Amino acid sequence: MKTYIHEKDDWTYFTWNNQEVMMLLGKARNLQGKLLGKMESLGFDLQNEAVLNTLTLDVLKSSEIEGEYLEKEQVRSSIAKRLGIDIAGAVESERNVEGIVEMMLDATQRYQLPLTKDRLFGWHASLFPTGWSNLYKITVADWRKDATGPMQVVSGPMGKEKVHYQAPNSERIESEMQKFLHWFEFENRTDLVLKAAIAHLWFVTIHPFDDGNGRITRAITDMLLARSDNSIRRFYSMSAQIRIERKQYYEILENTQKGSSDITGWIVWFLKCLINAIDSTEETLSRVLFKAEFWNLHSTTILNERQQKTINKLLDGFDGKLTTSKWGKINKCSQDTALRDIQDLINKNILQKEASGGRSTNYELKQIPGGNN
Repeated sequence: MKTYIHEKDDWTYFTWNNQEVMMLLGKARNLQGKLLGKMESLGFDLQNEAVLNTLTLDVLKSSEIEGEYLEKEQVRSSIAKRLGIDIAGAVESERNVEGIVEMMLDATQRYQLPLTKDRLFGWHASLFPTGWSNLYKITVADWRKDATGPMQVVSGPMGKEKVHYQAPNSERIESEMQKFLHWFEFENRTDLVLKAAIAHLWFVTIHPFDDGNGRITRAITDMLLARSDNSIRRFYSMSAQIRIERKQYYEILENTQKGSSDITGWIVWFLKCLINAIDSTEETLSRVLFKAEFWNLHSTTILNERQQKTINKLLDGFDGKLTTSKWGKINKCSQDTALRDIQDLINKNILQKEASGGRSTNYELKQIPGGNN
């Protein structure tokens, strides 16, 4: 019995209900155009800030989908360095952070270059520079070999695993990927947003690598979405939205991979997820505008380096609550110095104590009169 879509003859001759798909595609395209128009009306620096926020979110959430949690400041610093954007409080990044940033920027900043086998191998090598994935040695910069058995997506405790999906045998990968890469570069009749949906499903169904397939799938998706925008500037994050809708994502993916070549359900879900991703950029834009408004208001306020660094962290979306001990850790200073810095900012009407109280005193930025925070 043929359980999976890839076991069927001519499985990549995908079909869909045009009437269902085209209405959503039109809405997604319209929102893309409006967002790009809105962002282009901003100054160059604000555009850079929005791009930096979006790409940072994209890298963080693409990794989180795979259960890997990266340090936000490392990701942000790595992206800023590669894009030539000056940021306060830049930090050194670990190799695993550098690797996924390299891949994501190559996909989105060089989106017009062809996707080739060697390029995919380069991305894979950047994700696994040591040749190991956690405790397991894997094949890097080459297709998987299935030396220990078929590639399966499983869940559940050891001995009670549930198999959600089994990928094509490794012997098929070379020919399957040749077909995919030829379609990716030379099929020009399909709308690029629709093509992003199909490419996402197609690549993750082949599952050509020992590990990293999900992250590479999302990089390929971003690459086609960048082509659809015809812009290196990323203002929305598909990975962040997939992270929010992760349960539904895995459900529709599993159902589609066990279904027929009619992939209407998958495309409809993908387009709705994209629309939600674009809608959610209002929060990113609001934060960028608030940050610009804040520094414009305080352009003549005298602040030391510690204060500037911590304020920027708050403006960029600080994780957790700001206390004197956290201030001290961020700035490598004593709690007495931290308290003096904070009291000075309270006196300058920049910080205030949070009303919630609790065992320790927390601090937050004061709202700018007429601002968006």
